[in-house]
Amino acid sequence: MKKSKLTLRALTEGAILVAAAQVLCYLKLWRMPWGGSVTLAMIPILVYAVRWGLGPGLLAGFVYGILQFAFDGGFALGWQSIIGDYLLAYTALGLAGLCRGKTRSIFTGTLLGGFARFVVHWVVGATVWGEYMPESFFGMTMHSPWFYSLLYNLAYMVPNIVLCLLVFALLVKPLGKYFRGEDLRG
Repeated sequence: MKKSKLTLRALTEGAILVAAAQVLCYLKLWRMPWGGSVTLAMIPILVYAVRWGLGPGLLAGFVYGILQFAFDGGFALGWQSIIGDYLLAYTALGLAGLCRGKTRSIFTGTLLGGFARFVVHWVVGATVWGEYMPESFFGMTMHSPWFYSLLYNLAYMVPNIVLCLLVFALLVKPLGKYFRGEDLRG
């Protein structure tokens, strides 16, 4: 395929998959009280990243982060939480693109992108949101904003990552070539 056709295809797929992620984010399976929820929204971004690679994956995550803040009731304390919780965290999902073309790319990419997003939320939670830490959380007395942020963000990020892995496990056999981007190397 010519480079211009690949670029057009990459942009088109990116737009469709970012839009799909935005639609899926409205179907919340579970919502945390101060932000964060369990949805299927990471799936399209991760698929795009492992198909097209790091650069396009980071861009798709960044665009999705903007949409999340603008249309999903984005809540921020200031510019630090806008940049951290929306722009950086969702851009980090694009790190899944480092696994492009690998045999188990969709699974390794999900773990990498999901973990990177978690780390961003954890750091922002401890540094920006830490002053709002409750006295107790999950029945434990909170003394450290780092520990509180760890628990809070694990509570929704682990289910998100596990949910993505389960969906990909169901789809890898029929869609494995698509996940690996084999249809792009024609």
